[in-house]
Amino acid sequence: MTEGLDIGILGPAFLAGLLVLATHVPLGQEVLRRGIIFIDLAIAQIAGLGVIAAHGFGLDPNGWRVQLIAGGSALLGALLLAWTERRWQAGQEALIGVIFVIAATTGILMLANNPHGGEHLQALLSGQILWVDIHALIWVALLYAMLLILGWYFRQRLQGAGFYLIFALAVTASVQLVGVYLVFSSLIIPALATLRKRLSGRRRLIAGYLIGVLGYGAGLLVSAVTDLPSGPVIVWALAVTGILAQLVRLR
Repeated sequence: MTEGLDIGILGPAFLAGLLVLATHVPLGQEVLRRGIIFIDLAIAQIAGLGVIAAHGFGLDPNGWRVQLIAGGSALLGALLLAWTERRWQAGQEALIGVIFVIAATTGILMLANNPHGGEHLQALLSGQILWVDIHALIWVALLYAMLLILGWYFRQRLQGAGFYLIFALAVTASVQLVGVYLVFSSLIIPALATLRKRLSGRRRLIAGYLIGVLGYGAGLLVSAVTDLPSGPVIVWALAVTGILAQLVRLR
């Protein structure tokens, strides 16, 4: 049962999870505060649509042009959502859901005649965190560091388009590391698990990080031991960790 406990595989995967959590925990708390829960799914799906389109053009999956197309797609989606926040705030959450469905179904149509379309779609949704390239994490770490610095330094000014642009760049990188399901879970579950706790902003952030780290760690270990797909197992581990955190009385 311990054959899958290979640090050479689990180590980079866990590091990828930590990098995703670094930006997604504070972003998730901001998403809940704004009441735009499904923005991450919509932008993640738009970024994934850009990846699918790039693959359709025969581009190198790890090349800069794929990153440019995915990032550009997510940024356009972010600008659209920033516009709707100003012009149609009352219906924004519903519009986000519509954008997600349109992006998801467009991806399915684009992969309909691809013999490996099902595999591409599954990889986009569930991710392949166990096979993450340790070298690819370097540029992701640099990007996330820049976004965290911008988010902290300009936190009072990041309203409207600024927030959406930072969100889009973070999600574009993370969806290619861990998949759409884990992007959503990393954003929402730690934020939701600490929502009703009487914590200051900093303590709530620390509690969210702790929930995320425990969820990723437990999920990777269970996945390795049971030989089950890592993405869905980590989602379940995050959910269980979040529920347990709700049962713990934090003062």
